[in-house]
Amino acid sequence: MKKIGFLSFGHWSPSPQSGTRSGADALLQSIDLAVAAEELGADGAYYRVHHFARQLASPFPLLAAAGAKTKRIELGTAVIDMRYENPLYMAEDAGAADLIAGGRLQLGISRGSPEQVIDGWRYFGYVPEEGKSDADMARRHSEIFLDLLRGEGFAQPNPRPMFPNPPGLLRLEPFSAGLRDRIWWGAATDATAIWAAKLGMNLQSSTLKFDESGEPLHVQQAKQIRAYRAAWKEAGHAREPRVSVSRSIFALVNDMDRAYFGGSEGEDHFGYIEPEKRAVFGRTYAAEPDKLVEQLRQDDAIAEADTLLLTVPNQLGVDYNAHVIEAILKHVAPALGWR
Repeated sequence: MKKIGFLSFGHWSPSPQSGTRSGADALLQSIDLAVAAEELGADGAYYRVHHFARQLASPFPLLAAAGAKTKRIELGTAVIDMRYENPLYMAEDAGAADLIAGGRLQLGISRGSPEQVIDGWRYFGYVPEEGKSDADMARRHSEIFLDLLRGEGFAQPNPRPMFPNPPGLLRLEPFSAGLRDRIWWGAATDATAIWAAKLGMNLQSSTLKFDESGEPLHVQQAKQIRAYRAAWKEAGHAREPRVSVSRSIFALVNDMDRAYFGGSEGEDHFGYIEPEKRAVFGRTYAAEPDKLVEQLRQDDAIAEADTLLLTVPNQLGVDYNAHVIEAILKHVAPALGWR
């Protein structure tokens, strides 16, 4: 295990029981948690993107702000739903945010998850081509985005521009060198993981996966990761890929931890997040640190990955979530080979 970060969905609710009661709370606390996680020595601050929901939705203002407030920690997404994205505008936003952060962005993109509304991407002005699906549209948007991040000129310059142009065709600006190698694909199947490897994207595997064998999540994910790495090697890419898995993990080190998560231990379960698509959902790990270490050592996917993202209960507030992260880094991660 090389890197450990957190993953926040940025939920907010006006309920008196929530420590995150508005969109402003969710955004500002997300920045504060990135700062706190960096101070604790964590490696990454990642954010989920959901549209039409009381959660984080527009990632680039958040990533830019967090980048301006931190110095070392990686800043990423897991994931941006590419059905909703204009890849050209996204390339500009991503380039700007990455430059502000000094080249620390790690952008997870994908087809996205089930939505709050029916075909929400249609409200954003996107419709799949004739005979194509919304997943096809997401992959096409992603391919365009990846091509733009190469920084090659493609637009014919105006012969009478307002400002002088460099020679040749023009690219989008600002351009951030190296960002192309820091794009990840959130894969729910083995096939999309292999597709991502061929295109030279890093791999993100979540706390759920479409069921392809009936086996536990960590076993299916480990097979997915091995298939991805084999496809990467076959594609002949020059660099080594990165792979992350997400987990809900809580070290029970005080009475508050036990009150919140003492009864959370369980097993993987199977269900449907989309019609006719059976998925396997990962368990929550919650135990005393020594027991937790032994449980996590049995997780095949964690062993295969180089990055672990800890899903955090963001509505419990920045201080408590910083405690959750610190407890893992201090009492659990060293025994798993972190640093």
